[in-house]
Amino acid sequence: MQKKLYLESTITCPHCKQAKNEIMPSDACQWFYECSFCEAVLEPNKGDCCVYCSFGTVKCPPIQLGLSCCSS
Repeated sequence: MQKKLYLESTITCPHCKQAKNEIMPSDACQWFYECSFCEAVLEPNKGDCCVYCSFGTVKCPPIQLGLSCCSS
């Protein structure tokens, strides 16, 4: 049975605390994200592979599938 892959995640900005629903790319990591409210540029926390793993409600697709994110 194949795991269900979720592509929608809500990112919460750690600076202004505003949240926004976003669609995650399924084929690449997103290392930067500009908050549309305060314009802060977010980068992943240490140990996380992307902004969705750090600030989103859903981890990125490779992590959901149990894979290493962005590894070749």
